Amino acid sequence: MQWNAIYGQDKAKQGLLNYYQSEHLPHAIMILGKEGTGGLALALAFARYLLCEEKAADGTACGVCPACLKTENLVHPDLHLTFPSVPMKAGEKAMSKNNISEFRKFVHENPYGSVFDWLQFVGATSNQKGNISAEECRQMIETLSLKASEGAYKIQVIWRPEYLGKEGNILLKLIEEPPPNTVFLLVAESTDGVLDTILSRTQLVRLQPLGAEAVQSILMQHYRISERDAAQAAQIAEGNVAQGLGVLQQSEKDLLELLKQWFNGVFTFNGLLIGKWVELMDKTSKVQQKNFLLFAQQLLAHAFRIQLIPGYQPPLPEDELQFVRRLSTRNFSADTISSMDESISKAIYHIERNANAKIVLLHLSVSLQYTLKGTTLKAL
Repeated sequence: MQWNAIYGQDKAKQGLLNYYQSEHLPHAIMILGKEGTGGLALALAFARYLLCEEKAADGTACGVCPACLKTENLVHPDLHLTFPSVPMKAGEKAMSKNNISEFRKFVHENPYGSVFDWLQFVGATSNQKGNISAEECRQMIETLSLKASEGAYKIQVIWRPEYLGKEGNILLKLIEEPPPNTVFLLVAESTDGVLDTILSRTQLVRLQPLGAEAVQSILMQHYRISERDAAQAAQIAEGNVAQGLGVLQQSEKDLLELLKQWFNGVFTFNGLLIGKWVELMDKTSKVQQKNFLLFAQQLLAHAFRIQLIPGYQPPLPEDELQFVRRLSTRNFSADTISSMDESISKAIYHIERNANAKIVLLHLSVSLQYTLKGTTLKAL
């Protein structure tokens, strides 16, 4: 990963650069952030920078030296990768070295992917959860005891140290007193699952939640998603690139067109249009129904911000922007927006719990009409 391709994490990037430029680079850094915010991508970009032979002061690796090319392909001999693994065949142990070819391919295709995505990628069964074994820990000790082959550093990336379990205690002495020029980059989603003994030996670099613009940029630049589709997915991804990709995989229909049809029936109090829309939505999956409602909430929120904030420009494609601007001319009150948002959230709750979609969506539509009239429909 290139340093400048890491979107939305400027504070974390600067923190890592400050460590390096201070000439007091910690020997163990834990990059902490929720799923889909770019922890692994950032760790690999920083590893590339450390190993680059012609690095710039702003964190940019040259991209052309032998070290950069090897790191880009995850084959640099001084870059060591550890991650949750499963046995690939009967009798084989769960070791990163046995999955390394597949992991390199996975990271190139989906650097913002989750462990679930990774295990799906290698065809793990539902009973295979992935782990980092005691034997893997001992192999790390053996590998890092050797001198660097080519670089100024030996870098050990541990993706998801939560999967170490008690076996992680094997690494304590190595993390606390590593060989010279050895750097651990641990990428975690939560400190709750990391051994306190390991956590206390690392310097934390916290990732920020990604905004919709950052998610959209990542989907467009790395995953080559069209601006239109990336913008829609980013609105409902909740700062999680992996979730944004999931939205795109599930989406079969244009969300804006569905929203126009729905609001046209709701705002004109046209029961026939609402009925047709409910029938159409009932044919989609629960995931698609939830994603659609999240999308509706986001556009309503943008419309309300346009009313309240002079000059506010939502980061939306042109057709969605025009729709939101027209929506804002209805001059919703704060109570109306709050009530509509609450009704949609309740509908999402019921859909997630497998309630009958027709009943939920019809009740939601009528409830929004009551809200627009300034009254309240009895709850489900």
